[in-house]
Amino acid sequence: MTATTPAATQSAARRDLVVAVLTYRRTDQLLALLPQLLEHTRALHRSAGVLVVDNDPDAEARTAVEALATGAGDGEVVYVHEPRPGIAAARNRALETADTAELLVFIDDDEVPEPRWLELLVRTFEESPGAAGVAGAVVSTFEAPLPPWVVAGGFFVRQRHSTGAALPAAATNNLLLHLPAVRELGLAFDERFGTSGGSDTLFTRQLVAAGHRLVWCDEAVVVDQVPAQRCTTSWVVRRALRSGNSWSRTSLALTSAPLPRAATRARLVARGALRVAAGGARAAAGTLLRSRPHQARGVRTAVRGAGMVAGAVGGTYVEYRR
Repeated sequence: MTATTPAATQSAARRDLVVAVLTYRRTDQLLALLPQLLEHTRALHRSAGVLVVDNDPDAEARTAVEALATGAGDGEVVYVHEPRPGIAAARNRALETADTAELLVFIDDDEVPEPRWLELLVRTFEESPGAAGVAGAVVSTFEAPLPPWVVAGGFFVRQRHSTGAALPAAATNNLLLHLPAVRELGLAFDERFGTSGGSDTLFTRQLVAAGHRLVWCDEAVVVDQVPAQRCTTSWVVRRALRSGNSWSRTSLALTSAPLPRAATRARLVARGALRVAAGGARAAAGTLLRSRPHQARGVRTAVRGAGMVAGAVGGTYVEYRR
């Protein structure tokens, strides 16, 4: 059973804007992040607060967060416990607890916002009529040196866009949502994707498919603190496999009618197979030419293609297995 006091839920619901942090056994990083989030919410000219959704079955962060909340203003920090495994369940708990708020902003517990991050997200939303969401930039710092192969591939350099550019999908690691649009559609994060990843991709693709706009804010930056265990070639390759797998699975989830679903499946298999072939050729050429960037990017393309094919035919790569 989830644990939330009625008073906590009411405090969160009174806020016009809620910043949600989903956490799982990163209490030290979380406690470093929360005071910074309070600085951002207090700087806004609207009622705003911070919501912590603890996805640890043991509720490891409860005592520390509730102690911090006691020292903050009334309802500025709210803690809720969501013991059901999977990030989709935690995201849905954030939607439920934000209740009647207009805006919900997601940030990860291992990220640090740069100055004016929240203000800039909100400003871009206000200057983008009809937008149902605003995604911001994520840049990475690393606990350990990256292998030369990973550096050559540029695998931690995320794509960026000009502010106001339309997006087909977004992750929740730096995302503002306009909740009236979400409620109008009755959207929730699909918990079938809770341990495989991809529920945020599906959610935002559903928003866009329903005719809503999702836009980019390049100035609203958060810094992702990449742990040592992810600073490896094997993790990058596994992430490419999961990325391709999730894209196929979310594409199929967007299609319910039998004939269009079969056509989507066939198209995904063909595109995935093409990526496997093209990536393999590029990797081979990179090896022959002693070009590490071509070799690395070719491998990632091929592996992502393999993930797409697997997802299209019903395979699921479970990245967040507990």
